[in-house]
Amino acid sequence: QVEGQNFLDSTLLAAVVELLLFAKKHPPYIPSSIPFLGHAIAFGKSPIEFLENAYEKYGPVFSFTMVGKTFTFLLGSEAAALMFSSKNDELNAEDVYSKLTTPVFGKGVAYDVPNHVFLEQKKMFKTGLNSVRFKQHVKLVEAETIEYFQRWGDSGERNLFEALSELIILTASSCLHGQEIRSMLNERVAQLYADLDGGFSHAAWLLPSWLPLPSFRKRDKAHVEIKKMFFKVIEKRRSSGEKVDDILQTLIDATYKDGQPMNDNEVAGMLIGLLLAGQHTSSTTSAWLGFFLARDKALQEHCYAEQKAVCGEHLPPLDYDQLKDLSLLERCLKETLRLRPPIMTMMRMARTPQAAVGYTIPVGHQVCVSPTVNHRLRDTWVERMDFQPDRYLNNNPAAGEKFAYIPFGAGRHRCIGENFAYVQIKTIWSTLLRMYEFDLVDGYFPTINYTTMIHTPHNPIIRYKRRKQ
Repeated sequence: QVEGQNFLDSTLLAAVVELLLFAKKHPPYIPSSIPFLGHAIAFGKSPIEFLENAYEKYGPVFSFTMVGKTFTFLLGSEAAALMFSSKNDELNAEDVYSKLTTPVFGKGVAYDVPNHVFLEQKKMFKTGLNSVRFKQHVKLVEAETIEYFQRWGDSGERNLFEALSELIILTASSCLHGQEIRSMLNERVAQLYADLDGGFSHAAWLLPSWLPLPSFRKRDKAHVEIKKMFFKVIEKRRSSGEKVDDILQTLIDATYKDGQPMNDNEVAGMLIGLLLAGQHTSSTTSAWLGFFLARDKALQEHCYAEQKAVCGEHLPPLDYDQLKDLSLLERCLKETLRLRPPIMTMMRMARTPQAAVGYTIPVGHQVCVSPTVNHRLRDTWVERMDFQPDRYLNNNPAAGEKFAYIPFGAGRHRCIGENFAYVQIKTIWSTLLRMYEFDLVDGYFPTINYTTMIHTPHNPIIRYKRRKQ
């Protein structure tokens, strides 16, 4: 009996030692012969191919160096679970994103404040992003879309991404900023937004923000100008005592848990964040959706027929309840977000050692999840590269794997603008399908532009012809 007990004890000890050793095993490291730069050039040229090849060779967790920093990627649903279940003091967002967002949004908001404060600010946003407001937003977005596309005339070839980028700014300002700010949106202000938007770049992410680069100077000047503009509107709203049902009013009236109201600088920073945080993602997704529909004319006509079936043969103005019933258009949007998720990489900084799929990720690693790669893994998705909206009919796109489909993140890190994005993009495309038929130009479907942080379509020219009513 004693011998048996000793055997059990020694077996248990060996198992514990093995577990401890296994848990401390660092992820496989992809070697590079280029000092400091590491894999920056190969990754920059074709990041998806780089990550997919690494997944095939090294498995779901691996590390490599770029520009002196070590990146550890978590690919596949099981590995990605670490990021979406972690706490901010374990895998930290501010350490990664504040460098990009603070010069654009300003001090005192988003990643420039402690996480618990940012969470309170997010709750303030959520208060204003509700179904009652969405009902108003549908009308505003439809009106902006009709007015904007009048300039296109009856037929031609145009840059779809450029047009939708401008339209997204107009619709977001109408819905999220309120009429006072929207009414100021002229070409000069649009250029200020573009200069500020230029702060979201690889250079801004990799280089110190104080460098006298032309794009940094334009960004900083635009930030000051836009803040001044917003301060005037905020002051006017506060002094008038008038209560308007919009997000500007929501932010002015909001208080933190300790009872402190937001100051004007915080309100202005939140207004900038509201506009620009979703601008790239929505304009990119809207453009890709247009090209997928242009490539498949039968699908495009089914979406048009759905408009008539849901809204009525004579296509009266859209309303929010009808928009929710446009299920084919929503499935097309979901599939666009699968194949072309606007955010290729979500990142956090490891502040404590983290365990993932049998490996320990050391402190200081930039821990990354790629929605793009997760959305097209061979061992998760059937016919993974095909655009198949009907794969969502059973509401189970990836065999129930929790983090196989993450265009808006997941868990505590899920994007609060997701529902607004669906309303905005579906309304734009409902309106456009009623106005025009779309075709590819000489069969060209855009390649992906990897030089921008958001993966936009390259040479996004589309052919259009007004529908006969």
